[in-house]
Amino acid sequence: MRAFVVTGPREGAVQDVAAPEAEPGQVVVDISRVGVCGTDVEFYTGEMAYLHQGYASYPMRLGHEWCGIVSALGRGVDESWLGRRVTGDTMLGCGHCPRCVSGRHNVCEDRFEIGIRGGFPGALAEQLAVPATALLALPDSVDDVAGALVEPGGNALRAVRGAALSAGDRILVLGLGTIGLLVGEFARAQGAEVHLVDRSDRTLDFARTLGFSGVWRAEELPALPWDAVVDASNSPQLPALALDLVEPGKRIVYIGLSGTPSLIDTRTLALKDVTAVGILAGSAGLAGTIETYASGAVDPRPLVGATVGLAQAGDVLAGRLTPTGPGPKTHIDPRA
Repeated sequence: MRAFVVTGPREGAVQDVAAPEAEPGQVVVDISRVGVCGTDVEFYTGEMAYLHQGYASYPMRLGHEWCGIVSALGRGVDESWLGRRVTGDTMLGCGHCPRCVSGRHNVCEDRFEIGIRGGFPGALAEQLAVPATALLALPDSVDDVAGALVEPGGNALRAVRGAALSAGDRILVLGLGTIGLLVGEFARAQGAEVHLVDRSDRTLDFARTLGFSGVWRAEELPALPWDAVVDASNSPQLPALALDLVEPGKRIVYIGLSGTPSLIDTRTLALKDVTAVGILAGSAGLAGTIETYASGAVDPRPLVGATVGLAQAGDVLAGRLTPTGPGPKTHIDPRA
């Protein structure tokens, strides 16, 4: 089969590789759509921390935001999966440690991460082998575009849950990439008053087309009490700003990661009696994301600004090919 293989920093190409086989407990999925995210770009450039921490190494196959159709079953897998449209959890825990047993498999010390950690091949390919336990079925009302946005949606939904909002609460989202915009969408669907901050006028204009009116550059932000602040940026300065802005006794949620260490003053955290929540992975939010997409309460599809073929994956990862539409997300169709 064809797969995009990254062989070193800023080096990668489509290669013919062995097609996956469904081992016991696994299925093979024919991939319909794959999203490219900032983590993939960091692996391509060589900046991703896992490369320097020993959790990942070249050559590697990226792609953890995906959907497709189950085409083969391994021994022990329920036959009802065959032919179903699915997406799946990126985080594959060992299944038996205390973290996995308690539902925290996303932080299992020995976990694999599809297309990210431990050498587990990703979905930038025509096919992907994945444990059946990681699968989630997609209803007909969630098409391939939305299906490949379930993984970032799960992250966003977990961030909104971490903010512990009540109807009418005011939430501020810093950084309007795909996840930041989805945080705004999920928070609005829950009845919150949503305000969004970014430094790009193009991004702010796009957010307005999604129906958001509280859209600001940081220097224009009104002095309002914020019941929750979500940092979905990659800026090392914004985590401290989130802490400064949030109301005492309320919550900040950190889901964005900067390329360099970011600092907050824990004295401020304590003296404001603020709860800080960190989010890693969408695992516990995937099912809820599918339900929300299926209901129509959140439609993620406008966030996709371009869809290209597998041969153009390198140009996307290198930043030579950017979305032609207003949305920030690029999808890849491995069949094209």
